Amino acid sequence: MTKAKYGAIDQIGYLVDDLDASIQRWIDLMGVGPWTVFRNVSLNGQYHGQQGIVTMDVALAYQGDVQIELIKITNETPSPYRDARGAPILGVHHIAWVVPDLDSVVARATADGLKVAFAASNPGTKVAYMEADNEPGVLFEFIESPATRAMIDEGIVIAKTWDGSNPVHIIDFAG
Repeated sequence: MTKAKYGAIDQIGYLVDDLDASIQRWIDLMGVGPWTVFRNVSLNGQYHGQQGIVTMDVALAYQGDVQIELIKITNETPSPYRDARGAPILGVHHIAWVVPDLDSVVARATADGLKVAFAASNPGTKVAYMEADNEPGVLFEFIESPATRAMIDEGIVIAKTWDGSNPVHIIDFAG
């Protein structure tokens, strides 16, 4: 029996400075793919109480049952993707769980001592990044999105039989 409060980790997120180059490195060095790239994603939210819209490009692939997320921030809005000076953060950023009810999970995590750093949404997703005072350098993200759950489940199956062809599929939300 597991004591993991939120189940198995669904995602590990990385912040990168060049999304296309990072995707290629993951393919070449680790054999991870295929990748789905979402260009011009936006999240409307609050970061430490400050309202803003964050824009980014995101790439998703799978290693076993875990989604690998690469994020390239494309605007300068204060967010959990930038440091206190406003410079982009790079490297391992968060671990995440897809949950059926974000509000109840955030309430539970808050009761356990986590604090909401960033709460945001777009038409298909609600997220909360939470932080722990005694666990610097990593955020805990909770995602409420039936579409994300379905995408992860489908992506895991596809990745297990990927033959290396068609390594990148792009979806652009611009316009």
